[in-house]
Amino acid sequence: MKKLIYILLAIALLGSCALNTVTGRKQLNLVNESELQLMAVSQYNTFLTENKVLSPKTSASAAMVDRVGLRIANAVTKYYTSEGKGSVLEGYVWEFNTINSDEVNAWCMPGGKVVVYTGLLPVTQSEAALAIVMGHEIAHSIAKHGNERMSQAMVQQMGGMALEVALAQKPDQTKNLFLMSYGIGSQVGAMLPWSRQQETEADKFGLIFAALAGYNPQEAIPFWQRMSAAGGAKPPEFLSTHPSDETRIKKLKQFMPEALKHYKPEN
Repeated sequence: MKKLIYILLAIALLGSCALNTVTGRKQLNLVNESELQLMAVSQYNTFLTENKVLSPKTSASAAMVDRVGLRIANAVTKYYTSEGKGSVLEGYVWEFNTINSDEVNAWCMPGGKVVVYTGLLPVTQSEAALAIVMGHEIAHSIAKHGNERMSQAMVQQMGGMALEVALAQKPDQTKNLFLMSYGIGSQVGAMLPWSRQQETEADKFGLIFAALAGYNPQEAIPFWQRMSAAGGAKPPEFLSTHPSDETRIKKLKQFMPEALKHYKPEN
């Protein structure tokens, strides 16, 4: 009986793999993106109430985050619309918020809900480097990496049940899976190789998004070198959800010629 269940589940999972029009590869997609966007609104607002949000009216850092974010959002929207792929941004209502925290981090939930922590800014040091990071996080969202991670987690931990059912039967566990899937938590286990692939894809498209917005993608190299210098001891690459610094920088250099094709400096 268990064998039959596994076979049926495998068949269902194969049928749930969809071709991603951004990355060009098939991804496990058990969750409707519109459902995730609704969940993101709730979790994003909850997060903002539990943390100190800086106002762009009184904080130069928050104003910079808004400025960079809007430039990337507008450029990405224009680009995918011109490519006939405007549907990849369906349901997006962009929000950019800056959190007063020493944490060196940023993330983007489905539908364009972005957070940048002030602890990141001493490492970025410039708008162009900040655009590299924000482009990377926005790329995760547009490439539906969170959906893919959420789907994998729901298969591993919940037997592939629907999101609506999971929220009703296991609300806390489901919300925690959502937060981890979008980088607001920790991710361990069998999904690590996929996470490294997602990180590489986000690096590639993040460079392109920054370039489309008029930021020099070459700023990615010194930024990641600074991150490497500031990171201290790190686990071996095979134990990390992120590529090693050396691997990341090598691949960024490989992606650079394509990104530079989209770069038109603002006058």
